[in-house]
Amino acid sequence: MFTISSLAQQLGGEVIGDGSMAITGVAPADQARAGDLTFAEKPSYLEAAEASHATAILVPGGFESASKTLIRVKDPRVAMAKVLPLFFPEEIHPAGIHPSAVIDPTAAVHPTAHIGPHCVIGADVSVGERSVLMGGNHIGRGSRIGNDVRLHPNVVIYSRTQIGDRVRIHSGTTIGADGYGYVFDQGQHRKMPQVGNVIIHDDVEIGSNASIDRGALGPTVIGAGTKIDNLVHVAHNVVMGKHCLIMGQVGFAGSTHLSDYVVIASQSGIAGHLKLGTQATIGAKSGVMRDIPAGETVLGYPAAPDKQAKRQWIAMAQLPDALRRLKILEKQLAGMATPGS
Repeated sequence: MFTISSLAQQLGGEVIGDGSMAITGVAPADQARAGDLTFAEKPSYLEAAEASHATAILVPGGFESASKTLIRVKDPRVAMAKVLPLFFPEEIHPAGIHPSAVIDPTAAVHPTAHIGPHCVIGADVSVGERSVLMGGNHIGRGSRIGNDVRLHPNVVIYSRTQIGDRVRIHSGTTIGADGYGYVFDQGQHRKMPQVGNVIIHDDVEIGSNASIDRGALGPTVIGAGTKIDNLVHVAHNVVMGKHCLIMGQVGFAGSTHLSDYVVIASQSGIAGHLKLGTQATIGAKSGVMRDIPAGETVLGYPAAPDKQAKRQWIAMAQLPDALRRLKILEKQLAGMATPGS
């Protein structure tokens, strides 16, 4: 159990009101009960939180309340992200190897790791401290899995993949499948062997049913702290920088390079061999066919600078009315024309 004051201390926050009351849970304002902590980023949210049964509210600096105890913090969302694990800790997986797991004699599995049912660990694989393979995971020959890695059920890791520390990969994702490489030869498409690998740096999270292909020759690289959503396809030899955000259903063609802090919104397609600069932002459902400079935001298909794209959308919306007026003008001009002119 936590008190308001003990939570504020952990968050570096300031208590406004009675800090001795117990906090037993966390909930949104419309579902909060006595004992719950909720949060409010805006005055309208604060009104809803004050009308709720919540015992305390996380707020930014400057907020006041006559009816609720507040914890003032720099950023309520960041504070909530720190609070939630206190009340909803991750499932603990005890160290050990399930009897149904198949582990090659040359593999090195740390004694603190958890290997769940029906896992297959190939030759010369290493699994680091406290890492968890939940079940049905296949780890290919020569792969390296760091410390505190968590592979959810049915994640498949192809050979020679390198995974850093504190990486999370969700169910159904495949890392290191062959890249899409073919050459046309005598009337048929001949497969170009994909002999590279995948390197995933520390603190990466990859959603469910994603696919990250191995490089054709060198590696496909996912930079430290990058977060990849569900149903994303990363083609061979793509290189992502640090702390990128890739949202659902994004597709990358081969050999594109992302610098650090790139954000790509859902259902966008990125052509091959491009460069996306630091803090570039790609709007949802965009088709990127050119390099994007650092800090630029683009939208649309083909993607254009956001202001330009918005002007184009406004102009497109005005086309039906413009066409109607054009037809009226054409009729007027036709009526004004003299015979034989």
